[in-house]
Amino acid sequence: MRTGLKTGQNCVIGQDVRIGEGVTLGHNCIIEDHVTLGAGCYVDSNTLIRSGVTLGEDSLIGANCILGEYGMDFCLDRKPHEHPLRIGARALIRSGSILYGGSVIGEHFQTGHQVTIREGTEIGSHVSVGTLSDIQGNCRLGNHVRLHSNVHIGQLSQVDDFVWIYPYVVLTNDPTPPSSEFAGVHVHPFAIVATGAVVMPGLDIGQDSLVGAGAIVTRSVRPYAVAVGNPAREVSDVRKVRNRFTGEPAYPWREHFGRYMPWEETGFAAWYASLDLEEKEARGIARLEE
Repeated sequence: MRTGLKTGQNCVIGQDVRIGEGVTLGHNCIIEDHVTLGAGCYVDSNTLIRSGVTLGEDSLIGANCILGEYGMDFCLDRKPHEHPLRIGARALIRSGSILYGGSVIGEHFQTGHQVTIREGTEIGSHVSVGTLSDIQGNCRLGNHVRLHSNVHIGQLSQVDDFVWIYPYVVLTNDPTPPSSEFAGVHVHPFAIVATGAVVMPGLDIGQDSLVGAGAIVTRSVRPYAVAVGNPAREVSDVRKVRNRFTGEPAYPWREHFGRYMPWEETGFAAWYASLDLEEKEARGIARLEE
């Protein structure tokens, strides 16, 4: 279906392409074979969407992007391989971003400019990845995760729901570089990793913990702990940290902050009470009191 399709100059559309109602393509767009573009999508100029990409409705793709980029197997034999890329509805992918094939991304996904997301990555809904960030292959990001600019997420990393990762953070994965034995970092729900922190391979950043700016984390951080320094040391409990302006408790942050979160209108307590045990367990937040 191509009802209401608008195209700029010099666009190329392949075979077996499914285009929903009201789709717009800018100039010089290339849509390869077996692509699905949901209704209301806008694809800006000079963007390439490779074979096997499914883009959810009402998504906006900026100029000079590549969706479904080739993996190493194509580089080795110059033959196409099936690595579908699925992106949920209402995505906003800004100019210059490159998303490889073989990943699954939920609804309301957003990037800054020139973001790279490698193959084998699973990303939940309502996730934001800032400008110049790099998510390496075989990573898992939960729902409502916020990555700021220039963040590097190493292979095999797992970032759970409601995590904040600030600019220039690096999650590493090679305990004895260079080697082929990788160990990803696991950042648990509601944790915060502040600007410029580096987390060593295979570590856990516990639920609701706070890793301070510039910390070099060489051992796992316990839930609710504040870890700072080089090497990072646990120096406090987040529940003892006060807002410098009001003097009120600042953490757990979910009790005081709701922007971008599902409890923005209701407050966390009411939202949490509305979930059944299965939903809480699926999000990894069934035991917040511990």
